[in-house]
Amino acid sequence: LFHSLLSHMKKLKDLVIVQLNGLYLKNVRHLQYCVLLKVCILSNNYITNIDALECCIHLVKLDLHGNQIQHLPGPTFWEDMKELNLLYLHDNGIGKLDNVHSLSFCPNLIGLTLFDTPLSLRISYRHIVVNSIFSLKALDYYVISDEEIVENWKLPPKYEPFSPSFFLDLCHAPRKVSNYEDINVVKDTISKINHVLAHHSPILIVQRWIRGYLTRKRFGYVHFFYLFFSGWK
Repeated sequence: LFHSLLSHMKKLKDLVIVQLNGLYLKNVRHLQYCVLLKVCILSNNYITNIDALECCIHLVKLDLHGNQIQHLPGPTFWEDMKELNLLYLHDNGIGKLDNVHSLSFCPNLIGLTLFDTPLSLRISYRHIVVNSIFSLKALDYYVISDEEIVENWKLPPKYEPFSPSFFLDLCHAPRKVSNYEDINVVKDTISKINHVLAHHSPILIVQRWIRGYLTRKRFGYVHFFYLFFSGWK
C-alpha cells in the first residue's frame, strides 16, 4: 500500500497538465502534489476553495470558471504564481473588491475573466480591475486600451475601449489536447493580445517609433565615426 501511494504521488508530481472540467469536483486537495503543473482546467465543478493549489507555482494557465468560488486566496498565494499568465474566474460567486486586491499581487497576470460574477455588476468594475492589476492586458472579452489606463485621455475611435479592434475571445472551449498543444494555445492567446496592443496602443506605437529613431541615430553616429577614423589610416 505504501509503495502504491508513493507511485501515485510520483505520477501526480510529474503532471504538467490537468483537465478535470465538469466532473462534480468539490475540492482540489490532491492537486497539491502536482508541483510541476503548468495548465490546470477545473471548470464547471462545485469547487469553493483553491488553497491547495498554492504548491502549483509553475502554473501558466488556470481555468476555474463555472464553480462556486466566492473568496479567493490572499496576496501570498498569488505573489508566488510568478508564471501565471491566464486566469479564468467567470461564472463564480466572487463579489468583494478584496479579491481584486489579492490578484494584484500576481506579478505576470496578462489575461483575466470575471464576467458573470457579482463583482462584474459593480459600478466602475472594469475601471477598478484594470487599474488595480498593473500587469493586466486583457479583461473578459476585450484587450485593455490606453484610454482605460490614462485618466481623461480621449482617443480617436480606432483606439477607444470596446472598439471591434480590441475584441478577443479569451474563453476557448476546453478540448482534449496534448501538453505541447495546450501550452501553445496559451502562447497563441498572449501573442494575439500583444498583436492587438502593438497596432492599437498609441503609447506602444510612440515608444516603438522613439526606439527606432534612437537606434537609427546611434548607428548613424557609429557609421560616421567609422568613416571618420577610416580616413586616418
